[in-house]
Amino acid sequence: MSKATAIAHPNIAFIKYWGNADDNLRLPVNSSISMNLDGLETKTTVTWDDSLKNDTLTLNGKQEFGAALERVTNHLNRIRKRLEIPTFASIESSNNFPTGTGIASSASAFAALTVAACAAANADISEKELSTIARTGSGSASRSVPAGFVEWYAADTHETSFAETVASPDHWDLVDVIAIVSDQHKKTGSQAGHPTAKTSDLQNARVSGAQNRLDTVRQAILDRDFPIFADIVELDSNLMHAVMMTSKPALFYWKPVTLTIMELIREWREEGLSVCYTLDAGPNVHCICIRKDAETVRERISKLSGILDIKMASAGGAARVID
Repeated sequence: MSKATAIAHPNIAFIKYWGNADDNLRLPVNSSISMNLDGLETKTTVTWDDSLKNDTLTLNGKQEFGAALERVTNHLNRIRKRLEIPTFASIESSNNFPTGTGIASSASAFAALTVAACAAANADISEKELSTIARTGSGSASRSVPAGFVEWYAADTHETSFAETVASPDHWDLVDVIAIVSDQHKKTGSQAGHPTAKTSDLQNARVSGAQNRLDTVRQAILDRDFPIFADIVELDSNLMHAVMMTSKPALFYWKPVTLTIMELIREWREEGLSVCYTLDAGPNVHCICIRKDAETVRERISKLSGILDIKMASAGGAARVID
């Protein structure tokens, strides 16, 4: 019996991942760029146990069966094959933020699971390969393995589609003020949503401009140029949700308060606040701002009706083993 515990942060994508070129390997149709969210984390303990007859999963204190356990077992099967070990494992995992609501809980979950499983097996795996392995569990999990501001490369092979740091967490003091408008698990998760992307007439147009948008955002991060950053981040988020809304079946993640916040953020930026919005596959709004405006943004959002909670996160570090 051997075990290890790892922590990983969710990430918020500035240039989005939506749609796969290969659903099995989760090779994305376009590259993406994101920021890890410090203070929000998944903590996962993996115990390889020769006495087990199958894998077990406890999530947020509740034993899981069915689809959740199957997804974890499928991921562990890939790790077992890579490490050449036959042993089943018990998994204990918990999040300190809402699960399945558009805060990339699967990203931190599969990053932490990958790092903990490999560490528990005493395997010496590079960060690059850990990123590729995590990707096969959840595409965006590849971005939660490295630290800070992270780019994930679209590629034709498993080995070449990985994520790496493009700027350290302390490079730019951005803060994500997350407006929680729902803590309910979304009806259609990202895993089920990705295959529908190709049914939208807008997906090809979104993908064709993605690399130019990514290049612009990467340079804006390196230059700490918030006005350019804000315009492209909002555009990219709108494009992804336009694809979702025009897919078959149509996916509508926004709630009325979601749209209210988005409209207010554009007004606040015109007033001089350095803030922009972006949303993942869910109704919660990520309000990205520079540090000096973060508290003002938090206070204004807190006064709106329909806000359940507000989380604040700066750029976070890499997935890591803690014991």
